[in-house]
Amino acid sequence: MKKDEREHLLAQKVEEVCSVVKEIRFPAGDNLAQDEEWCDVVTQKGSKRIRFHDYHRIFDIPGLYEELFHSKLDCKSPFRIVQLFQDTLEEFAEEMDHMRAIEIGAGNGIVGETLKEYGADSVVGLDIIKEAKAAALRDRPEVYKKYYIVDLTDLPEQVEHELRESKFNCLVVVAAMGFGDIPPEAFIKALDLIETDGWLAYNLKEDFVYQSDRSGFAALIEELTKKQIIQIQTYQRYCHRLSLNGDPLYYVGFIARKLKDIPDELLET
Repeated sequence: MKKDEREHLLAQKVEEVCSVVKEIRFPAGDNLAQDEEWCDVVTQKGSKRIRFHDYHRIFDIPGLYEELFHSKLDCKSPFRIVQLFQDTLEEFAEEMDHMRAIEIGAGNGIVGETLKEYGADSVVGLDIIKEAKAAALRDRPEVYKKYYIVDLTDLPEQVEHELRESKFNCLVVVAAMGFGDIPPEAFIKALDLIETDGWLAYNLKEDFVYQSDRSGFAALIEELTKKQIIQIQTYQRYCHRLSLNGDPLYYVGFIARKLKDIPDELLET
């Protein structure tokens, strides 16, 4: 899909919010941390304050996610990560239409939609909040082959069986790790669900890539690489989106390959 066509579709989603939301008010002059940003959403029923990481509340209002993150704050991650993945596949003479992807932290489906636009064979979505699935089915009903509401750290046996039967060869996680939404344990479990020689496409906030990171992801990625469980093929620093005060928030996108199965001791740690 061309850039102008994609922007047109996002604009349509943004228009939907106008029928429900009368006004969105942002705090003035506050230098808030990324996970502390908020806005006041004014509807006919009154005003409510919503933190940007209160996704269950944002997904409840059609078009609000697109209005906040894509229209107001110029979020680029869904398209940058999928494009980086596509470019890497081309270097390895592989095709996007061979990808059977599992996307964790799938939200309302923007990343899944982008994967399908680039030709992915199928995408299965996972999230932990029911409002995400409801929003995806409402806004993008044709994107996901199936959408699960599950906790990857406590995966029901039947669901795990169904996921393994899908024989995924691609794991995608975009803007969902490092703030407590998806812990390292959930990422490891998801990685275990894809086939050996499968692909990983994910990103991390720049701060979470450094050794001083407390989210656990820097140490985890280092251990997976050192033990030759994954091999990073491509990485790229880029502006994920703008903060409320207009400063760029930098993330690093990674495309990697799974080289071998996850050892039991790592899964159990």
